[in-house]
Amino acid sequence: MNFLMTLRIAFKALGRNKMRSGLTMLGIIIGVGAVIAMIAIGSGAKARIQEQIASMGSNLLIVLSGSATSGGFRWGSGSVPTLTVEDAKAIANELSAVKYAAPVLQGITQVVFGNQNWSTVTFATTPEALLIRDWPTVKGRSLTQADVDGAVKVCLLGQTVAENLFGEMDPVGQVVRVKKFPFIVVGVLADKGQTTWGQDQDDVIYVPLKTGQRLLFGQQFPGMVRSISVQATDPDTMKLAEEQITQLLRQRHRLRANQDNDFSVRNLTEAFSAAEESARVMSILLGAIASISLLVGGIGIMNIMLVSVTERTREIGIRMAVGARGRDILWQFLVEALVLSLLGGVIGIILGVGASQIISDIFKWPTLISIKALLLSFSFSGGVGIFFGFYPARKAAQMDPIEALRYE
Repeated sequence: MNFLMTLRIAFKALGRNKMRSGLTMLGIIIGVGAVIAMIAIGSGAKARIQEQIASMGSNLLIVLSGSATSGGFRWGSGSVPTLTVEDAKAIANELSAVKYAAPVLQGITQVVFGNQNWSTVTFATTPEALLIRDWPTVKGRSLTQADVDGAVKVCLLGQTVAENLFGEMDPVGQVVRVKKFPFIVVGVLADKGQTTWGQDQDDVIYVPLKTGQRLLFGQQFPGMVRSISVQATDPDTMKLAEEQITQLLRQRHRLRANQDNDFSVRNLTEAFSAAEESARVMSILLGAIASISLLVGGIGIMNIMLVSVTERTREIGIRMAVGARGRDILWQFLVEALVLSLLGGVIGIILGVGASQIISDIFKWPTLISIKALLLSFSFSGGVGIFFGFYPARKAAQMDPIEALRYE
């Protein structure tokens, strides 16, 4: 018996009980659809975190100044000025595992252009900070070392600030007032988007470090900075860079062995990687939970095929009597189970893709559907059909023709 004939007989047999066949496929449809949707949600979350890692900058470390204790209350990192511009230069020049280091001062400022104003975060730093963040300009130019050395009153605008102050107007060359000081806009930064915790990375202004020190952030301790952004040479040297920074700053700050660090080093890439791993585990768990529906669907296929074998016992006996071999009977029922599972798989894939899109549109949750996931789900549904259909098919193939013909 050739495959096409077997397939035609399988469709004819399943068509006799359309309702029963449809209900049998329902378990596979729900299972495959759930697997596709859950994997899409998990993959979307993982992709979103990877975007956040890329947007924050590669191989990124942040060195924060120390904390203070007053009246029994301990203030957080950055509350005591313990880092200096010279510390940043030493980190950049003396450590083999460090590519760039940039001292940073920051604060909330009011920016005014014409009759428009906007409150934003202003960073006073060096050009290396933008290299660390891998943050190019889409209009104009970036900050230069000459801007820093000359304490030039220029600034870069993030996309959010540019849109709120200038709308459709080109900001480059315009003059804005930051804390009542005039600054020339020399460039507009590329769009970075939001972080995983909802912070708008584009709601920022960058100014030269010395300009910020002299005009915007009047300092009680000249030369001090709140933090230092550091980029390691590559991902494999992140831990080494962290250790080298700690050793160098302890030496520069003359800390004894029994003294705690008056700074902290944070590995942001490591934190994001942990979140990425959590998203991956979540994706696997969601897929595994949804796969239970597939197993339930497979049990339903086995149940219906056993019923079908019992109902068609005389038919099996007649076919054996006219020359059908056991393997022909086995193949016939196995193909019927496979058709049920694969049809359910195709419908489930369509519903799963649709459900993923609906979830993305309604709940604004990122979803990502991969061809690999679709092929895996389709293959798994076929495997379920073969696995759960084999026992009923084997039972039919091992029937005694005489006993089958006598069956009422």
